[in-house]
Amino acid sequence: MRYRILGPLSVTVDGRDVAITASRDRIVLAMLLLHAGRVLGVGTLADAVWGADPPATARGQLQTCVSRLRRSLPADAIRSDPAGYCLTPGAGELDAAEFTRLVAGAREHQDPALYRRALDLWRGDTAAGIDAHGVRQAAVVLDQQHVAALEGWAELELAAGHEGDLIGELSAAVDRFPLQEKLSGQLMRALYSAGRPADALAEYRRIRSVLRDELGLDPGRELRDLQAAMLSGDATGPPSAPSRIRCLPRTVGDFTGRAGVVHRLVRAIDDGAGRPVVAVIDGMAGSGKTTLALHVSALLGDRYPDAHLFVDLHGHDAEQPLDPAAALLVLLGQLGIEAGRIPPGLVDRVSLWRTELAQRRALVLFDNAASSAQLTDLLPTAPGSLALVTGRRRLLGLDGVHPESLSVLSADEAITLLARIAGARVWAEPEAGAEVVRRCGGLPLAIRLAGARLAHRPRWRVADLVRRLGGSALPELAAEDRSVAGAFALSYEQLPPPARRVFRLLGLNPAGEFDAITAAALTGLPLPEVQDLLDDLVDVHLVDEPEPEVYRLHDLLRQYAAALAAELPPGARVEALRGLLDQQLNAAAATNLTVYREAVERDVGRLVPLRPDLLEAVADPSARLEREQPRLGDYVDAAALEPELARFTWQLPRAAWRHLFTRGYLDDVLRMNRRALQVLERTGDRAATATVLNYLASVHYRKSQMDEAARLLEQCIVLRRQLDDRSALASALINLSVVHCDSGRWRKSIDLALAVRRMATAKHGRDELNVLANNYQRLGHYREALRHHRLRLLEQLEIREPTKIADTLLNVAVIKHRIGEVGVAVACRQVRVALRLTQRAGHLHGEAEARHELALLLAAGGRLSDAIAGHRHAIELAGQLNSREQQSRLRCGFGATLLLSGDVVGARAMFGQALLLAYESRMPHPIAVAQARLGDSLIDHDPAEARRLLEQAAAGLAGLEAPELRDVEKSLAVLGAGDHLRSGARGGTMDG
Repeated sequence: MRYRILGPLSVTVDGRDVAITASRDRIVLAMLLLHAGRVLGVGTLADAVWGADPPATARGQLQTCVSRLRRSLPADAIRSDPAGYCLTPGAGELDAAEFTRLVAGAREHQDPALYRRALDLWRGDTAAGIDAHGVRQAAVVLDQQHVAALEGWAELELAAGHEGDLIGELSAAVDRFPLQEKLSGQLMRALYSAGRPADALAEYRRIRSVLRDELGLDPGRELRDLQAAMLSGDATGPPSAPSRIRCLPRTVGDFTGRAGVVHRLVRAIDDGAGRPVVAVIDGMAGSGKTTLALHVSALLGDRYPDAHLFVDLHGHDAEQPLDPAAALLVLLGQLGIEAGRIPPGLVDRVSLWRTELAQRRALVLFDNAASSAQLTDLLPTAPGSLALVTGRRRLLGLDGVHPESLSVLSADEAITLLARIAGARVWAEPEAGAEVVRRCGGLPLAIRLAGARLAHRPRWRVADLVRRLGGSALPELAAEDRSVAGAFALSYEQLPPPARRVFRLLGLNPAGEFDAITAAALTGLPLPEVQDLLDDLVDVHLVDEPEPEVYRLHDLLRQYAAALAAELPPGARVEALRGLLDQQLNAAAATNLTVYREAVERDVGRLVPLRPDLLEAVADPSARLEREQPRLGDYVDAAALEPELARFTWQLPRAAWRHLFTRGYLDDVLRMNRRALQVLERTGDRAATATVLNYLASVHYRKSQMDEAARLLEQCIVLRRQLDDRSALASALINLSVVHCDSGRWRKSIDLALAVRRMATAKHGRDELNVLANNYQRLGHYREALRHHRLRLLEQLEIREPTKIADTLLNVAVIKHRIGEVGVAVACRQVRVALRLTQRAGHLHGEAEARHELALLLAAGGRLSDAIAGHRHAIELAGQLNSREQQSRLRCGFGATLLLSGDVVGARAMFGQALLLAYESRMPHPIAVAQARLGDSLIDHDPAEARRLLEQAAAGLAGLEAPELRDVEKSLAVLGAGDHLRSGARGGTMDG
């Protein structure tokens, strides 16, 4: 496979051209190749194809483009990712990658042959003929690298005395790149040495004219000096080039990734042509800031021929930061200024520094800057100079600079870097390699140290390194005097004491992400003070802020903070965690309506927050709990490790239960309560155990695991009776009544609900009216069910519980339509009100029910296409909740609508799915209903199977006293009449 982008786009397989003709396909492929190895988002690709105004169908059209490309390319060439698409050519498959590799080798070894091989890969402008803004923008970097390679090759050939052989190629290059002064100077030197001084001077006049016309600038000093030497008539040839100062450290040969950052930096430097450019690269310790700066210096160094300077400002070293006067002493010395000429005072040194830079086109790398103040006097002020600044702190005090904050490497970039350091073993064990870079958190320094360990241990497998990294990778990421922990320590130790304390205590936070309220609860500090300290930690890249007011620590920084926190006295650790868990508990409780808050406090005791100010700071408790939901299990696990905090293991999931349950986070409820039960087995708290059993039962109930739900509730009820807790006992009994209702034990459920209603205990959110109404509805006693639903609606309107109001409105509308009190239009309006309430509350189960009933009503009103869409949406929502009973029931309704639309085959398939789900639920009513529905649909197609199913349904429904039995008996009667007719038809045929 060969991809060629250095010229017109071309793809060949085994030497045969692959035709990529559609213009959009060519743009997409060019973008993927120009960003090879990186995931390109749909937005980026759409912008490249359509510009600023993509059509509404852009995503679908791009999927079509990618599908066509995949048919032309190897099956696995283009990889889909949740963020977009990625194409990663193999070694030697992409000419641009080969060009970069050859140029790096040519620069390192000063080898003109390698330059020549690299230049021979070019067949024209990058992606020539593809006139899309995104493609042209990305191609600029490659075209600039082409110019730099040309200049590097020509310089070596001139030094070797091959001037005469260069004239033709340099003339063509100057025509193609008419503003490149270095190319023009090289052509002038070649012409002069070949005995053509007039032509050399003519080239000078040409570029001077072009520069003045295009940029309003005169040629640089080097070109002017070259012209002056030629005008002087020196017959021995042009003057030697001015001495070139090269003080940059060696760059790495395995630089990987960062294509987007490099592109932005190069573009910013290009945009700053004609004025001093300052680019600032900041990032956490070990993120590769200096490596990136040196890489950019290597790419663009030829544009700054006079001097490449370097000074380490020691902003994050064990030493004190270098003061500006000392930094100028280093820089002026690199320029060749004798020590005796360097003034003693800062002001005079600054003047001399700026005077010297004004005469040069210089690149200066200021590494490890401590602050903006340290740089104020050092940055170049003369046009034609470039300053690259690196530092761990965001330098917010510098104006007119181009800032870049480095993130960690992507997974693909990280694994590529590891392979470049450690070799082919990484590709041979891709899963182990991926685990290494995951434990390194994509941090370049960590990956380099891990890779070095592999490289120096040829007998190790990558899996051996994974085992060595263990649960905490930080201690293993060290080599000689370099370590990730050491790099972090330098950043940490330079913090002021308050920020150090906050960072250390964040090491106790069990969750990956947190907000300022969490940090305030953990540290005991006022919220405004914590917000300021978090901002400080973000500025020095010890804390990330991935979205506004949401914070996190890089995995390795989290390990480092945890190691610091482990040195705290045990009492201090427990108190910090107590503050955090108390805040989470009270915040979760605050999401409950008053009647449910009373039930929470009945179970956990009266809640008095340690930090009322933090509760008051939350504008929307439910929205915040929704953000915290992924982390609640981590808090429970942390509480389980400290005996003094064991109560939070069951109190926190109890307080958050209603929010989690209504939004379908059943696995979270299950996991946290099981963890709590493990802790309670040690403590022996019977009341708490009963509470946990009750809420474990709710998960099994929602998942249609009714036997397990009943078993847990019966254990809970035994404990409640032992403790003589009548209010909590009544709640457990009504929950058991709900289980009986959904299990088809309707009479038993009614008796239990009526018994609870007679107990005359505080309700605390119990809902006997709903249980009674649902049982009467299942039995077909619709007037009685409607009466109880209306009573429940009055009760819920007083409580103002939106999910229960919605559920009641829905049932009232459905029953009134069924008994003929309202028509389809009125019922639809009422159901839509219920639907809106469930959506606002985030109640997935209720939303699925409302959409299902609305679809049935729409079908009854003849709006079949809308009804089918509604059924599909309802089934999709129900699929997120794993309730077999609900999914079976919704599919039965969908099948009925498909029958109305004439899709008999589709209806049978839907009824078949419903029956399988009903069998899985092991609940008699859904099984019987699904059998009846499927049997009805098979009467004309397979009468024998229809009879078998209908007879099974009749037996099940008769045992339940279900009203659907009457319809099944009618269907069986139709089958009987059909059997008689078929028998007669067969007899007549035989007689004939």
